[in-house]
Amino acid sequence: MSDLPVDVVRSKRRKRTASAYVKEGRLKVMVPFGLAPDEEALLVDGLVARVNRKASSTEVDLVRRARDLARKYGLSEPTRIQWSDRQVTRWGSCTAAERSIRISSRLASMPGWVLDSVIIHELAHLDEPNHGPRFKALVGRYELSERAKGYLMAMSEGRTTG
Repeated sequence: MSDLPVDVVRSKRRKRTASAYVKEGRLKVMVPFGLAPDEEALLVDGLVARVNRKASSTEVDLVRRARDLARKYGLSEPTRIQWSDRQVTRWGSCTAAERSIRISSRLASMPGWVLDSVIIHELAHLDEPNHGPRFKALVGRYELSERAKGYLMAMSEGRTTG
């Protein structure tokens, strides 16, 4: 998806919003007319990244990945796991009562071992709701959990909200 040519369309009808879509092998980004060049560039870069994340997330079978990880590390399986574009401050979340997990689509473009760490973290919440010693022991079964935690900390520090 990242190889698609990008066309920026400046619209006088658009006042505050922007959008992006793929048409005929090109990524069309619609932005309000008259934006400052640096503001437009930030908006376009953000939308291109969002489209790329969405495309990457469709390549990963979260259900199968979660099932395989749960079995490998002796964790419970969720009834539902899905990508979420709405998670901008968290990498994942779990509703233990419903046994459902949401994974930030921002993880789709990160290394698989980082995604696995977040999935394992959320799977552990199905068995242990808090972050106490039992929870840490469950998450610690994954040999790359500390490395992934550091990777995500670095990613969080280097990003802007959005």
